[in-house]
Amino acid sequence: MKRLLRSICLLLVVGILFIAPKVTAYAGEMNDGIGSHLSGETESRTFINDSGTADTADDLKELNISNDLTVTYNNGNGELSGALRILLTLTMIALAPLLLIMLTSFTRVIIVLHFTRSALNTTTAPPNNVLIALALILTFFIMNTTLTTAYNEAVVPLDKGEITQAEALERGMKPFREFMYGQTQTKDVRLFMEIAGKEWDGALDSIPNYILVPSFAVSELRTAFIIGFIIYIPFIVIDMIVASILMSMGMMMLPPTTISMPFKILLFVLADGWNLIIMSLVRSFG
Repeated sequence: MKRLLRSICLLLVVGILFIAPKVTAYAGEMNDGIGSHLSGETESRTFINDSGTADTADDLKELNISNDLTVTYNNGNGELSGALRILLTLTMIALAPLLLIMLTSFTRVIIVLHFTRSALNTTTAPPNNVLIALALILTFFIMNTTLTTAYNEAVVPLDKGEITQAEALERGMKPFREFMYGQTQTKDVRLFMEIAGKEWDGALDSIPNYILVPSFAVSELRTAFIIGFIIYIPFIVIDMIVASILMSMGMMMLPPTTISMPFKILLFVLADGWNLIIMSLVRSFG
């Protein structure tokens, strides 16, 4: 019965489509009040001036040829069109998480906070959202001087039209290069220079960005793991003491971590652990 009803409905729909009158739509106004030109006619134009009639950069900016995306060089002083600048801005926003991790102090901060939580043996306290938020706040605090310098020397002159996009990129990258170079160990730079087959004279200007960034990342990982090891030492001592006491009492089946975790939290609170860790993290970038 259901199949019969579906077949009848389908036949009714097909019949309505065949019976319905055809309607023609026109774009624009014609002489009789309906419309003047059909879209796509060869007589109608969608641009103001003919192509090839521009003599200067200002004339080229006034052209409106089919609303295409144009990039002006040489006579346009190397400036990009507004649409392309929007595209590049959206691309930078998409790459913002990668730049945040690789060009700032975020890597060291989040790794040290993770080691702290693991040493306390609290798997979900504080949760990941809190750790990431705290790492972001500390990152912006540590990078405040660098971000302010990049904004004043690159973004502000670019908005005023005093420098080009290439100069703004170079000026904006300079504070980050100085920050990364100050936190990068020499052996890491020499490692990537050797891999790339380049000679290094020991100066910052001779290090390209594609070598400085991975060198900085490796140095940050090494420093973060060293700090994490130092954080682990007092908590390992507590685990050893608790395990020895349990073995001497014959309670070998009881996990030592279950007993030692409250003592770890107590020691961490009495020593004001968060204050010490955050202070040490911030001062490590000095």
